Amino acid sequence: MILRDATPRLLELAGYYPVVSVTGPRQAGKTTLCRAAFPSLPYVSLEPLDVREFALQDPRGFLAAYPDGAIIDEVQRAPELMSYLQVVVDDDPRPGRFILTGSQQLALSAAVSQSLAGRTGLLELMPPSWTELQRFPTAPRDLLEVLWTGSYPRIFDRHIPPHQWLADYIATYVQRDVRQMLNVGDLRTFSTFLALCAGSSAAETHLSRLGGDAGIAHNTAKSWLSVLEASYLIFRVPGWHASTRKQVVKGAKLHFVDSGVACHLLGIREPDQLRTHPLRGAIFESWVASELWKQRAHLGARHDLFHYRDASGLEVDLVAVDRQTAWLIEAKSGATIGSDFAETVERLATAVRARSPQLTVEQRVVYGGAMPQSRGRTRFVPWRDVDRLLTSDAGQG
Repeated sequence: MILRDATPRLLELAGYYPVVSVTGPRQAGKTTLCRAAFPSLPYVSLEPLDVREFALQDPRGFLAAYPDGAIIDEVQRAPELMSYLQVVVDDDPRPGRFILTGSQQLALSAAVSQSLAGRTGLLELMPPSWTELQRFPTAPRDLLEVLWTGSYPRIFDRHIPPHQWLADYIATYVQRDVRQMLNVGDLRTFSTFLALCAGSSAAETHLSRLGGDAGIAHNTAKSWLSVLEASYLIFRVPGWHASTRKQVVKGAKLHFVDSGVACHLLGIREPDQLRTHPLRGAIFESWVASELWKQRAHLGARHDLFHYRDASGLEVDLVAVDRQTAWLIEAKSGATIGSDFAETVERLATAVRARSPQLTVEQRVVYGGAMPQSRGRTRFVPWRDVDRLLTSDAGQG
């Protein structure tokens, strides 16, 4: 077990609210985090059928068994329990009594919003970030190995070969749980759709194309993609414009939360395959996007992450926004800085400064090399320093 960066935020929320809801993908470490943070609270999982039936058939009796609170795992299995929990915490609103975890965003969020609004703090726990991953003694050190392995903690806790664990994860949690949510009977079609999504990493999503290639209707593709997002397998970043009311004009880019899952779906079975793989750059860009996403999630911050593309063809991989600062970020997997690496961020930065002088604009290129550099206003950040990408000392030796 490693120390998770989300721990301070989790404890802070538990000091404010009688309930804290922790969501995130399966096997991201939610249970481990909560049990470590609240060792005095009893733990109960709603995964076993008998426990789940108890919670569903006698919710008052179930909650009465935990008068001082509990960690309730996989709470999306019994969403009706939230209504009864509301009454319990209204009667005794001591902060930090109940810690709820769930791996299905929509199911849990709907139940929470309907019954526990104003009574619960919300925290998303993703697989470990690059900063957290380095706390494992067996963490990979090579970029290609990092991308191929991904960051699910059980690979490192239990010393399971990554290709074995990822295959089992996709077969059990992804194909089983997600298919159940969607009521999909055709495994082959769904597996094809998953692979097509992996092939669309770091690209704008075109539902008609995805659906057509998978042999499903546009609306079906839209539904399946939404559930993949709700299950924390993918996330999408919208297009950005300096005028926020226009930020959703452009299509959203699709990214996988875990690069290891994306690599496995693409049939990449060893790190060295990435060296010449045509999607290496896209996988690297998604990894950078995911790292930024994780950092913000674990701090409880908003996901103000975008990409940029305009009609003239100018594209920038990522735009991170915080108050009056916009970080324009290009992700380049090459280990040697090319003369054109900073071209697009420089062009967009010039345009944004002219159009929105109230914004502070920072220019970043995160790349697959080892040496931090500054060229003009652009900072070149080695991939190992991705956790410092949005700091003032990024790109300084």
